[in-house]
Amino acid sequence: MRLVSLLPSATEIVYALGLGDDLVGVTFECDEPAAARSANTVVVGGRDTRDMTPGQIDDYVRTQLAVGGDLYTLHADALAGLAPDLILTQDLCRVCALPSGHVDDALTHLGCRADVLSLDPHTLADVLGTFVEVGAATGVRDRALDLVADLKARLGRVETAVAGRPRPKVAVVEWVDPPFTGGHWVPDLVTAAGGEPVAARPGKRSVQVSWAELAAPGPDVVLVTPCGYHLAGAVRQAESVRSHFPGAQVWAIDGDGLVVRPGPRLVDGVEAIAAILHPDVVPAARPETIRRVQ
Repeated sequence: MRLVSLLPSATEIVYALGLGDDLVGVTFECDEPAAARSANTVVVGGRDTRDMTPGQIDDYVRTQLAVGGDLYTLHADALAGLAPDLILTQDLCRVCALPSGHVDDALTHLGCRADVLSLDPHTLADVLGTFVEVGAATGVRDRALDLVADLKARLGRVETAVAGRPRPKVAVVEWVDPPFTGGHWVPDLVTAAGGEPVAARPGKRSVQVSWAELAAPGPDVVLVTPCGYHLAGAVRQAESVRSHFPGAQVWAIDGDGLVVRPGPRLVDGVEAIAAILHPDVVPAARPETIRRVQ
């Protein structure tokens, strides 16, 4: 089966299921594993925001959405040339990836008969369910069930380690300018790690809030996990928000690697958060994934 992934998280799922050799197309953001982009045709492009501040990125996104513009560009001719059997996409967030409707329209225009599977999880349980969806659609359902069982076993070990311990109050900042609180599956990660998510929106989209709203519940720990950034970018942004939380620990986390992409590494994220919240009973996280800034 020839697979095209229009999501970085879907690319990670494909490789976790041992289907990397079947992948023929990816997006410009697919950076895990490292071979994903170099070995495949890039069929979705977008603006390079590396030199933009979070505020500038937010302004750009709002402007584009206000006028009905697209944040991503589908290279339709490249997609048609790949003759895919299955395309993995999403409808959850227009800021995160190309919506499936755009893909359907392009396929109709091109006369391409590929199936389109939209992955739209809202909770951590939903995320695990998408692995089985992809496995079923690609003929490796049993392999997907084994993957989910392994991930659930790791979650179970964290649950056992933190059972009965006090749960620190945790605020998650998914964006800093303007501030956005943690939504969708992110609060589930905090709960699974032995924390109490505050100023959060479990199962619902992240929304803009004020710093006062984030600070009002008196979080013990603040996790800065900016979408689109790995640890270095998260550290810079975490350092910029310390003054809003004078009484709390402030940690930067590799957001793209461990928190915001709904793929297998979310369980790494639970383990890393648990190491922050309960360092005396949970093994330390890899230093390239988290850093305390306050």
